Amino acid sequence: MFLVGLTGGIASGKSTVSSQLKELGCPVIDADLVARKVVKPQSPAYRLILRHFGQEILLDNGEIDRQKLGQIIFSNPEKRRLLNSITHPEIHKEMFKQILLYFIKGYRYVILDVPLLFETRRLTRFLTHTVVVYCDPATQLSRLMQRDGLSQEEAEKRTGAQMPLKEKRGLASHVIENSGSREDTHRQVLRLHTKLEDSMEFLVVRAVAVAAVAGLGGLFLYTVRLLVS
Repeated sequence: MFLVGLTGGIASGKSTVSSQLKELGCPVIDADLVARKVVKPQSPAYRLILRHFGQEILLDNGEIDRQKLGQIIFSNPEKRRLLNSITHPEIHKEMFKQILLYFIKGYRYVILDVPLLFETRRLTRFLTHTVVVYCDPATQLSRLMQRDGLSQEEAEKRTGAQMPLKEKRGLASHVIENSGSREDTHRQVLRLHTKLEDSMEFLVVRAVAVAAVAGLGGLFLYTVRLLVS
């Protein structure tokens, strides 16, 4: 099984592409959903976040108010780095558990939907392909303002807190252009899906995994023989 990283920017349409891939039967691990899971009340990450950000970021039910926390970190790079240092290790551990489950089930590949894929770079060395969902800056800003009810200044602050999409585009092995219609985006997703399905790269990865397991088994038998003799 090989891994495919899917990323983009805020309001670039990454969630749309991720949903379309799921509809086509692709296994997708969503880092945002995992992030919600690892900060559930009383989890290690939850307790650390409260220690550094205070009780005022909580909702009435005790869960973290993501919108309020987002307002804090988007206006303060230092606090954003602090939050990432707390949550990212926990997110990655949970994602690797899910990857292992898909591997055991025999899937050819898994898509990792990660908003900050290129910002953190912790996962890129494990990926065979990387996909960026791109739209032009004006479209991105307009979509964000409309989606979240933000002023232009607020929207620019949020897009400015992320790596520019143009830069991410230059780092990716595949680009989904999402400045146009949904139908055009879907056609590109279909082409990507076909390419991944037809790829034989999973055979190489499985061969390496089998060889590693066989090597460990041989080492174990050799050790037993030494102990018995």
